[in-house]
Amino acid sequence: MRERGGRRRRWARARADRSAAAGGFGADAGSATVWLLALAMLGTAVFAGTLAVGAVVTARHRAESAADLAALAAADRLLLDADGGCARAAGIATAQGAVLVSCAVDQAADAVEVVAEVPVGGLPPHLPVGPARARARAGPLRAPVTAAEDGLGGAAAGS
Repeated sequence: MRERGGRRRRWARARADRSAAAGGFGADAGSATVWLLALAMLGTAVFAGTLAVGAVVTARHRAESAADLAALAAADRLLLDADGGCARAAGIATAQGAVLVSCAVDQAADAVEVVAEVPVGGLPPHLPVGPARARARAGPLRAPVTAAEDGLGGAAAGS
């Protein structure tokens, strides 16, 4: 039995010597290529994931911007238009590349709430990512009412 184990070791050593003499690296030949390909695939996957996250964040920012602008436009026309400025909000959202999902006028608070959606682009179609949605609320700017303006008496401002 000893002789057999020794024969295997001698054979493996002779094979490694022949490979080294021929300019090879023995059993390690080609491992750097495999590691390089694995790292390249990992880098590509990380880069694709970063691009996907960037596309989603960009769509969210566009939706927030469109909702803010639409809410401000609606608040500007809140007391002047019969629909509370929602038609104007829809036009502004469309100009920003968004879709106006809802526009609710709160008459008691003199405010309007707008929800806008922007599709997420730049992603493969099989990813389950819906549109980016944002909500904004705006109302007309009002100056603080002083006691003199309110008719409750009191000293006039500046006296």
